[in-house]
Amino acid sequence: MIVFLTRGGILNPSLLSTKTVPRRVLSLGVLVLPRAAPWRAVFWRAVLEHPLARYSVALSPFVIALLVWPELAFPIAEAPLLMFLTIWLFERYVLSVSDPKKRRALISEDEAGRVLDGLRVAAEGVLSRLGAARELGAGTLHLVIEQSNYARVPPLTLVSVLHETDRVRFLDLDRAERATLEHALFGAPETERALHRANLAEGVQIRRFALEPATISAHARLAALAAKSSATAAAAPAPA
Repeated sequence: MIVFLTRGGILNPSLLSTKTVPRRVLSLGVLVLPRAAPWRAVFWRAVLEHPLARYSVALSPFVIALLVWPELAFPIAEAPLLMFLTIWLFERYVLSVSDPKKRRALISEDEAGRVLDGLRVAAEGVLSRLGAARELGAGTLHLVIEQSNYARVPPLTLVSVLHETDRVRFLDLDRAERATLEHALFGAPETERALHRANLAEGVQIRRFALEPATISAHARLAALAAKSSATAAAAPAPA
């Protein structure tokens, strides 16, 4: 489940501010609200990353017990250690794979290497095309991919592109650019899950790829200019 950290991708744009690259979100437990309808799975998957949501799920058996057996209200209220233990067990064994050996066994070294090499090549390509299309010539472009650290639920992947000059700013990607990025990075159905397994195996939650716009080839810039001209011509009204 992919969420883009852009104004068009999330409902809380306050996250689109940072002084350093990469911008950490999931690893800090920050709530991300995708710009998606509440009945969509990606919305609730993102909400689950917030500690309060996970704690609510972990403690739901206690709430159910109170509804079924109201007389247990006092004993449950007097057992905070049991609640803390329930949360710990839920985080460590229900959502996560706590054993390092089991995490490493999620994916072979060869497969992990292929996934990461393919992602690196795709990242360099999309950054080059994006920098050329936006006629960037200075600074550094960063592609940041952050994934959830929880193994037993569908992966949540945050994707952002930042431009670093004298300051760091998030690029406000439009719908077409987001679609291009998603297809280039995660075009194959299993790529996102394979990257998640590789990240879990290595204990890595965030990947960053960088490109200097000054190194973008003239050929790529000409191709971007031609594509922009074609799009402008296609959007122009037909002569009467």
